[in-house]
Amino acid sequence: MLKKINLILQNVKQYKKYAIITPIFMAGEAFIECSLPFIISMFNNGIQYASATDNINNELNSFDDLFKVITYRGETIPPLFWLIIGMIVLAFLSLLCGVLGGRFAAKASCGLGANLREALYKKIQTFSFGNIDHFHSSSLVTRMTTDVNNVQMAFQMLIRIVVRAPLLFIFSAIMAFITGGQMAWLFILLIPIIALGLFLIVKFAMKIFTRVFKRYDKLNESVQENVSGIRVVKSYVREEFEKDKFNQASDSMALDFIKAEKIVALNNPLMNTAIHLSNILLLSIGSYVIYLNVGKEVQGLTIPEISALITYGIQILSSLMIISMIMVMLVMSLQSIRRVAEVLEEEPLITNPENPIYEVENGDICFNNVNFKYKETAEKNTLENINLNIKSGQFIGVLGSTGSGKTSLINLISRLYDVSEGSVTVAGKDVRSYDLKTLRDNVAVVLQKNVLFSGTIASNLRWGNKEATEDEMMAACRIAQAENTVLNKPEKLDSVVEQGGSNFSGGQKQRLCIARAILKKPKILILDDSTSAVDTKTDRLIRKGLKEDLPQMTKIVIAQRISSIEDADQIIIMDDGKINAVGTHEELLKTNLIYQEVYNTQTRKGGDQ
Repeated sequence: MLKKINLILQNVKQYKKYAIITPIFMAGEAFIECSLPFIISMFNNGIQYASATDNINNELNSFDDLFKVITYRGETIPPLFWLIIGMIVLAFLSLLCGVLGGRFAAKASCGLGANLREALYKKIQTFSFGNIDHFHSSSLVTRMTTDVNNVQMAFQMLIRIVVRAPLLFIFSAIMAFITGGQMAWLFILLIPIIALGLFLIVKFAMKIFTRVFKRYDKLNESVQENVSGIRVVKSYVREEFEKDKFNQASDSMALDFIKAEKIVALNNPLMNTAIHLSNILLLSIGSYVIYLNVGKEVQGLTIPEISALITYGIQILSSLMIISMIMVMLVMSLQSIRRVAEVLEEEPLITNPENPIYEVENGDICFNNVNFKYKETAEKNTLENINLNIKSGQFIGVLGSTGSGKTSLINLISRLYDVSEGSVTVAGKDVRSYDLKTLRDNVAVVLQKNVLFSGTIASNLRWGNKEATEDEMMAACRIAQAENTVLNKPEKLDSVVEQGGSNFSGGQKQRLCIARAILKKPKILILDDSTSAVDTKTDRLIRKGLKEDLPQMTKIVIAQRISSIEDADQIIIMDDGKINAVGTHEELLKTNLIYQEVYNTQTRKGGDQ
């Protein structure tokens, strides 16, 4: 755990000076707060002496008397005037230390939070699909928000209250012994009882708070699913079902918080009981001691000293209560620290080699005895015994039922995942030997889920090439049959794209995503069922444009419609993670049962009308 905490603290960085300064001010505030009751008791002793002598012989009855040194019951008391000035100065210094300590603590903690969020975001950008699968997106969102906020609050408490409370406890205990002598043992004897109670509170609360964070993940997952799939929810009229699902997740989290807060709420009664008990004992014993020394000129407890002792007792016990509350907060934050550190410690499953290759010569692709599974612990391979050769510039079609391994196959080409066994080569070199950016710039993939980002059409297209000119963007749109989509918008390329491309149809998003990939000018273009939302005529025009305008580019199209791939140079039939057959449309119609069945179904030749 210390390693994880150290990993988090490394992100303080430029705010380190504030983190160092804050405890200094908090120590100063604690020292001053402990000094004030002592000075007040001296002042009260002086007033008590002045009142007594004034009643007897009027010795102190002028302003000048405030500057006299007083000896009372064997103790020398400084002039009352300077005691008043000292209390005012100390009160101001205490206020100043508290304000500056709070200000610097806020800067340090907010800075840590900002740096942590930035570090997490940068780390997530390095993750492969396998890393994302490991954490799940809803959990990553919770870690970047709720968990970082908990760490930020804990850090502020650490450099502020965690420093102040123990110092206040120590200084108050020392001053209690200086002021009240043996009477201070009353507070010390209560500490083990209080400590045991606080330990039990923290122990039981900790178990519940640990469980709460898993509830957060489920809650975020419910919200994320609902928002991303809101159209499906509306179309199936499932709003009430989604509300119930959210309420269940929210209520279970609330119940856990209530249980934890019930336990933590015992803190205040425990501390108040201890404070009242100590005050009763102190007043009872102290009054008896004062009664025994009435009229005696000997050193002993005075009423002002008992008042100071009560103040110190409250400070001692209150500091223990604050420490216990801090412990509960730190228990919560330790879970957050662990969760944040897990992301920071996670090593990307796919990284650059030591001496990467920075040039992809052509679009040749070769699968050599490839086996692949998403998790090492999986019993069965997702892809098995894949051997395949694709020549640069070829148009390749991939066909297969859902779950047959089509997407898994093409994900290996751009190293979105790495093979478990065997190798995949591009231009005769293992894909694991390429610089990742170089490889993915030359292997453009239009995934099944088409995503447009908030901004403009131009800003989305420039994801493919940030330096692309307007002419280049329109040329790519023409090939992808997205030209009319752009021209029909009032602002053309500067037309606004709402979050997720919600103001575009599915077919328009697919065509713009294809245009974006074309702008990369890759050696290999992969369309993973990326024309499913367009009509057959548009689909045919897109394929025609790719063939005629980009003849040197290797084109791989995963499709459900045979019409989308029937003119391909080769068609790969996938079945249960294996290559069932490879051939042209004519060859497969004659020899392959799977292809025949799909063809007959789609052309209505082999079944009931």
